[in-house]
Amino acid sequence: MNDEEYQEEYEEEDYYDEPEYEDDGESEDEEADHYAVRPNKTRIKKEIAEVFAMAEEICALSPAHIAEFELPESIEQAMRDAGKMGHNSARKRLLKYITAQLRKLDTAAIHEKLARMKNRSAHAVREHHQAERWRDLLLAANGNQQLTLFIEEFPAADSQHLRQLQRNAQKEAKEAKPPKSARLLYKYLKELIADASGLPPVDEDTQDNEDAED
Repeated sequence: MNDEEYQEEYEEEDYYDEPEYEDDGESEDEEADHYAVRPNKTRIKKEIAEVFAMAEEICALSPAHIAEFELPESIEQAMRDAGKMGHNSARKRLLKYITAQLRKLDTAAIHEKLARMKNRSAHAVREHHQAERWRDLLLAANGNQQLTLFIEEFPAADSQHLRQLQRNAQKEAKEAKPPKSARLLYKYLKELIADASGLPPVDEDTQDNEDAED
């Protein structure tokens, strides 16, 4: 679906989606009750703005993460398309279309899933930096002392395996060889840190960042 088709399908009244009321012979009191509970435009605009912001966040995610929301294919495709666009009027129209479609779904459930995903991502970043820090400490001049401290903090670690990775990585650094063992050391440290956290495993692309910094 191209941008013109999105624009044709999207209509302003669908965006606001205000309820229509027909005269069914109700009394004036009943009509007053309906009017009292009818959403006002200020609240509707606020809700729309919140869904729009949520849609923008999801569109910025990778296609794999967008797929985790298990949205209808038309919305998922629109989100992938929006993620490829620059910040222009066409993207804004597409985001309005996505917002209108999301408002027909359970937005609370979508927001909750986004919050969990953001928390998972933040947790992955913390694990990444913690593993990097310990790797650098283990490869420092006082690496043996740091290894003792690490094992005390993470008793589940296989000390023999950890020591071997440490030695191999130190040898690679001394001989200016590719840091294969240093990467394996980082990976093992990250696994231990993740297990110790007691939280569900994360699947984030932090390994690429780690490789890039070596």
